[in-house]
Amino acid sequence: MGAYTGWLVIGAEGGLMVGDMLVQLIFFLVLLALLGKFAWGPLMDMLKERESYISNEIDTAEKSREEAQKMQRDASEELKKTRQDAQAIIEEAKKTAGQQEQSIINSARTEAERIKVSAREEIEQEKEKAIQALQDKVASLSVLIASKVIEKELSEQDQQKLIDEYIKEVGEER
Repeated sequence: MGAYTGWLVIGAEGGLMVGDMLVQLIFFLVLLALLGKFAWGPLMDMLKERESYISNEIDTAEKSREEAQKMQRDASEELKKTRQDAQAIIEEAKKTAGQQEQSIINSARTEAERIKVSAREEIEQEKEKAIQALQDKVASLSVLIASKVIEKELSEQDQQKLIDEYIKEVGEER
C-alpha cells in the first residue's frame, strides 16, 4: 500500500481523505444531474405552468373587470337615454293633452253658440206664431162682436156687458 495510497491520502494524520472526497463529489454531481433531469426540470416546468395559469387568471379577471365596467357604463347610458325618452314622451303627452283640452273647449263654445242661436230662432218663431194666433183671434172676435152688434141694437149698458163677456172669454181661452 505504500506509494499509491500515500498520494490519495494526503495528510492522513489530519483525517482528510481525498479519495473519499472525490467519490462523494462524483456522487454529488451525479445526484445533481439526476435531480436536474428528474426533479428540477419538472419542478421548474410545473412552476412555469402555475405562473402561466396565474397570469392567465389575472388577465382574465382584468378583462372581466373591464368588461363589467363597460357593461355598467353602457347600462348607465341606456338608463339615462331611457329616462330622457320617458321625459320626452311625458312632455309630448302634456302638449297633446293641452291641445286636446283647447280643442274640446273650442268645440264646446261653438256648440253652445250654435244652441243659443237655434234657441233664439225658435223663440222668435214661437213669438211670431203667438202674435199671428192672437191677431187671428182678435180678428175673429172683432168679426163676432161686429156681427152681434149688427144683429141687435144694444144699449150702452148692453154693449159694455157684451165687451166684458168677450174679454172674459178671451182670457179663459188663453
